Amino acid sequence: MIERLTSVTFAAAVPDLADLLVDAVAGGASVGFLAGFDRPAATAWWQERAAAVADGSLAVWVHRDPHGITGTISLAYAGKPNARHRAEIVKLAVHHAERGRGVGRELLATAEEAAAAEGITLLLLDTETDSPADHLYRSAGWQRYGVVPDYAAGPEGRLKACSFYYKTVGAGR
Repeated sequence: MIERLTSVTFAAAVPDLADLLVDAVAGGASVGFLAGFDRPAATAWWQERAAAVADGSLAVWVHRDPHGITGTISLAYAGKPNARHRAEIVKLAVHHAERGRGVGRELLATAEEAAAAEGITLLLLDTETDSPADHLYRSAGWQRYGVVPDYAAGPEGRLKACSFYYKTVGAGR
């Protein structure tokens, strides 16, 4: 089951979101953090997003199963007046035990559909080149518009290339 978190449900979900983010980093996902990233740091990171969730500049969805949160995706809306037609997909993460079961694809489709329903016509994202996420985005119809070598360090600290993608949705199709 996928649900969009409200400011109230977001606060209650932070502990599980923190565990999910720690699991993603420990599993090698390039989501902006280095090895050794722990639960207190993950909790603080998610808590820092609470104001953005409350003011609507960040939408966060979670995938739940009977054991709790198994995946998440966020949509960061552009704040500039000339960019209100676009948003960025951020922090797609799936628990290691759930990978390969379609959770990431389902979360991605949910965010795309919600963006289109809200009048967003252009989505952007970036991801580690040749990662499982890179393959997911390509297979989901995203268009790669560039690769930057040595863009960011992976969890192990080694610099890696990053692929940048866009997708038109809704009226932008």
